[in-house]
Amino acid sequence: MAQDDTGIEALIELMARLPGLGPRSARRAVLAMLTRRGQLMAPLAQAMAQVALSARDCQHCGNISTSDICPICADPARDTGEICVVEDVADLWALERTGLFKGRYHVLGGTLSALDGLGPEALGIPRLVARVAGGGAEGTPGAGKGAREVILALNATVEGQTTAHYIADALAPTGAEISTLAQGVPVGGELDYLDDGTIGAALRARRRV
Repeated sequence: MAQDDTGIEALIELMARLPGLGPRSARRAVLAMLTRRGQLMAPLAQAMAQVALSARDCQHCGNISTSDICPICADPARDTGEICVVEDVADLWALERTGLFKGRYHVLGGTLSALDGLGPEALGIPRLVARVAGGGAEGTPGAGKGAREVILALNATVEGQTTAHYIADALAPTGAEISTLAQGVPVGGELDYLDDGTIGAALRARRRV
């Protein structure tokens, strides 16, 4: 590439920082946008600029939205008695894609980590306890009502499970039921191809048929 194409190179370098994109994939993506500047690059740049100015964290749950209170928290049809705790917004979006959960969320933004400076306050755990106990943010449906169940949908890692245990202990005085996602054999999975940890989790989470 010519030395004076510094703008294009900078765009490629920025694209390469995105999850799932390396240098080669970033170059292909940028080339596709350059060859379709009017149909793809210009609208994309406009949309990104608009979102960059309007995107913010929901003051109630931590979801990313374009308003102070996200559509999920503002929806009066959502069950205020169920709160699902997730590590990040990507996990929230994954659960929403299923269309099965009709409650509210709490986005931690990570897991407990002394090395990274992520303690209970940084993850909003005291705010979660207040929500479960009935201290919801003003202006949201269900404010002032406690939660009857908290689902800890954290990743099955050492950090995730350590955080889940801490949250469960913190929520114990509220009297809310604490549950976790079932772990084990995925739909369509064959035992011979699964790791020992997954098989063990499935065996421990067995249920009557």
